[in-house]
Order: sequence, then structure tokens, then C-alpha cells
Amino acid sequence: MGALKDLSLSAVVAGFVAVLVGFTSSVALVFQAASALGATPAQTTSWIWALGLGMGATSIVLSLRFRQPVLTAWSTPGAAVLATAATASGIGMAEATGAFIVCALLITLFGITGLFARVMNRIPAGMASALLAGVLARFGMEAFLALESQFGLVLAMLVAYLLGRRWWPRYAVPGVLAVGIVAASWMGDLRWSAVEWSLAWPVWTTPQFTLASIVGVALPLFVVTMASQNLPGVAAIRAAGYDTPVSPLITWTGLATLVLAPFGAYALNLAAITAALCMSPEAHEDPRRRYMASVMAGVFYLAVAVVGGAVVGLLVAFPKALVLAVAGLALLGTIGSGLAVALKDEAHREASLITFLVTLSGLTLWGVGSAFWGVVAGVLALLLSRPATPR
Repeated sequence: MGALKDLSLSAVVAGFVAVLVGFTSSVALVFQAASALGATPAQTTSWIWALGLGMGATSIVLSLRFRQPVLTAWSTPGAAVLATAATASGIGMAEATGAFIVCALLITLFGITGLFARVMNRIPAGMASALLAGVLARFGMEAFLALESQFGLVLAMLVAYLLGRRWWPRYAVPGVLAVGIVAASWMGDLRWSAVEWSLAWPVWTTPQFTLASIVGVALPLFVVTMASQNLPGVAAIRAAGYDTPVSPLITWTGLATLVLAPFGAYALNLAAITAALCMSPEAHEDPRRRYMASVMAGVFYLAVAVVGGAVVGLLVAFPKALVLAVAGLALLGTIGSGLAVALKDEAHREASLITFLVTLSGLTLWGVGSAFWGVVAGVLALLLSRPATPR
């Protein structure tokens, strides 16, 4: 009953926007990875079922358990690794499934032993905030760049946001989403033909374990998931002011991946960009009640799992400019807060700034994304800029 009392319209909308942004921004990459591995249409639908079920269950259970917003997601860079590895090595679904299980075991091991938490505890708060701001700033920039392709639509949403922040700040983002849907519908940009009403069913794939799939798929999948997904995911939690214990979160995402891997859940992890939507003041003015936004996102994830093809089609029906605009505008407050915290401490200011810029750059080296290299660059700057100890 306590959770129902904490439910609000803004939390429901924040949860929906988080799922909308998460799916529309990367679902095509998941389909591409499944196709590269030779998945049948039924197996591809099973992937959506397994991923939706895993993200929904973990988001709901962990958010209610800790009464703090915890949102999980699939590994987007992990999907890119799968597509590349499948093309390079020619592995199929069975070998890939074995690699999913090995990756899940490694994630679980790092959660149970606390190894990942110990690494995160050594990162200063300013650098964690800079990392989060760097990850999210690209979405803020893309919201305004969308004016080039859909000027009328994005302008209407921007005006709705500014007026909403002035007159009804708690419901500014729901207002932006409503205005965007109405404007896109009036302009004829909603692609309802993409919706096909059908239920999703799980399809079991018996795993095969080979040295080639473990070295070529499991290990890269594990590295990019931890470095490019879980690292900024924890940074998002810390930057929002929550003290959620890290190790149980990592452990449960690993276990959920392990159970659902034979059905297509290749890697589950903490969300960063979409989690920031659920942790922002737009989700609720009271930080203690924002966890319901993650719970509602989990409910929408479960809906995706049940009617996978239909829900994915419904999300794809929204024009890209609408998704970019609602995500970027919803994240403005979080980006500003992250930068404020990052630059507050003069001792860590330069290292935090380097972290922010490297993360924002989108740099990718050896298949590892800019979030990881932002932390590496920031830590290096912090170590080298310390004054020498007098002899």
C-alpha cells in the first residue's frame, strides 16, 4: 500500500519516457545482432521477451526492495559486439548463448565479490557527476539538433517545456510528450502501420561452449557491459544523491541474465541515460518517491515482454525527432546538476572536466566506449596533477 501512495502521474510518464527512449534508441541494434547470429523471427521475438522480462522484473524488484530508483537495461554496446563478432567469426545462436551464460557468470562474480563496488568507491563524486553529465549531454544536444529535421515539432515541444517549467514544473515533461504526440499526429508523422498485434513467446536455445565464443564474444561482451553500461549506471545513482548498494544490483543483473540467457537475454545491466529520467525532479519533486518511476518503467518493460512485436512497433511509430526532443528536454535538469557538482570541488575540477569532455566526445577504443575512457582520463589527470611530496 505504501508504494501505491507514492505513485503519481509524473512517475508514470517518466517511466514511459524511459522505456520509450531506451527501446527506440537501440532496438534496431538488438535486431541486427540477432540477425547476424542467424536468429529466426521466433528467436528474435524471444530475445525481446527475455530482455523485457529481465529488465521489468529487476527494475520492479530492486526499486521496491531499496525504495530507490533502480532501472536496468540491455547492453547496447554489447549488441554491437555481438553483431561484429558474429560477422567476424561466424558463430551461431548456440555458441552465442553459451557466451551469454559465461558473461552472466562473470557479472555475477564481480557483484558477489564486491570487486566492481570497490572500483566505484575510489572514483570521486565530482568525477562521477562529470561522467554522468558527459553521457547525458549528447542527448541534450541532439534534442536541439532535431530542429534541423523537424523544426515545427521540436519547437512546439520546446515551447511546451519552457511554459511548463514556469507554470506547472512537476508536469512539464508529460506536457512535452503530450504536445509532441499531438503535433506529430497532426503532421502525419506517427507510423501506426508499424504496429502488429501479436504475443511474444519464449524460444529455448541449447547453449554450446567453445573457446572461440568465450574469447571472442563472452569476454568482450562482459568488458563493454561493465565499462560502458554499469560504470555510468552507478555514476547516475551516485550523482542523483542515492546510496543504493552497488554489489546487490550487479549481482541481480548477472543472475537475471544467467536465467534468461537461453531465451535471448544476452546481457542485462544498470541503466544510465534512462535511469536519469527516473531520478530527475521531473519524475517527482520528492526524491523519496521517485522510485515509483523505475517501478512503472518495469511495468512497461513487462508489457513489452508479453506483446513484444506490438509494443516494439508502437514505440517505433514515434518519429525520431520526438524521441530525441522529449529525452533531451527531460534530462536538462540532470545535466545541469551533474555539471554543477562536477565543477564545485576545485581540487578535482580539472580532472572532472577532462572526464566530462572525453565522455562527451564519444571516443571508442578497442570496442570500449567513451564512458570508460572518460574515467581513465580523469583518474590519470587526477594522479598526475597531485603536488609532489617534498623529500
